[in-house]
Amino acid sequence: MHANAQHSGMDFQNIFSSSMREGVACYRIPSLVTAPNGDLVAAIDERVLSCEDLKLNKDINIVVRRSTDNGNTWSQIESIVDYPLGQSASDPSMIVDEVTEVIFLFFNYMDLNNEKDIYYLKVVKSNDNGKTWSEPEDITSQITKSEWHNDFKFITSGRGIQAHSGKLLHTLVNLERGLFIFGSDDHGLTWFFIDTPLKPADESKIVELADGTWMVNSRVSGVGLRYVHTSSDQGKTWKSRPDSTLIDPACNASIIRYTSIKEGSDKNRLLFSNANSKKRRKNMTVRISYDEGITWSKGKTIYTGGSAYSSLTILKNGSIGLFFEKDFYNENDFVCFSLDWLTDGKDKDTVPDRQ
Repeated sequence: MHANAQHSGMDFQNIFSSSMREGVACYRIPSLVTAPNGDLVAAIDERVLSCEDLKLNKDINIVVRRSTDNGNTWSQIESIVDYPLGQSASDPSMIVDEVTEVIFLFFNYMDLNNEKDIYYLKVVKSNDNGKTWSEPEDITSQITKSEWHNDFKFITSGRGIQAHSGKLLHTLVNLERGLFIFGSDDHGLTWFFIDTPLKPADESKIVELADGTWMVNSRVSGVGLRYVHTSSDQGKTWKSRPDSTLIDPACNASIIRYTSIKEGSDKNRLLFSNANSKKRRKNMTVRISYDEGITWSKGKTIYTGGSAYSSLTILKNGSIGLFFEKDFYNENDFVCFSLDWLTDGKDKDTVPDRQ
């Protein structure tokens, strides 16, 4: 851990970098959740031969580190999905089922030796807060269509959600056909797919609003901002709009719920993190919304330098944890901060100035 005085004295912990394991080219694609017992689970791609993505890389593994003390210290790097050379697993994302206390970790798979450019979508699960993981289950046939077999398709990295009803919800991308919602009504025994494409949208995150509306926040190429899609009928139909306040260089971001009045809090609060720049992956910023994503605070800059994918979680002590790609994929850092810091102390009395 080292302090970085340039950024409010915040402690940046580099928890994955190539210097940590001999022969690893880089670590990319962070996913962070808080386990049912309060432990933190951080998952990421271990890209061995090069830093290239799945279809160009014959050796990518999914690895994790865990923290039992709100991110102060972390376990050793553990491989949880490691196929033989030629087969790769990439783009981890997680959903925590608070009812069954199971953590689902999704990833995209390719056998580059025998089925180059054919994407399969898989899941592993943990019943013990991320200590051990099941064998991979292929759910491609449940959450895609047979005619998509040759399509460029993938589950969005980062995290999905559990809705108020207990339903699990997540997003997947078909680059030709749009973004789609998939999920489970039976705590991950089976998975469903909603055949309603969202456009424009690339890697996306879903949250449930206070009134039950589903809201998807999307990466979109070439426009310099995020798109927001909302559905009040469980994904059958959608309304889409650009959000000019959420500028973005076409990069994966993170959006999560911090609190809701429905669950006994004083306010509804959503959090959003991204590379806050129109063209370059830099300036990692976290914002808060008190009106269910209609407007956002100007936000606080976490790191001004190179910043790309990010993943937010709420720690068991109420702090906010952020795991993000830093300095052009040389490091993947964990930072945590309080709601008070994020809002400059204004959360207690007034809503911060809107942008």
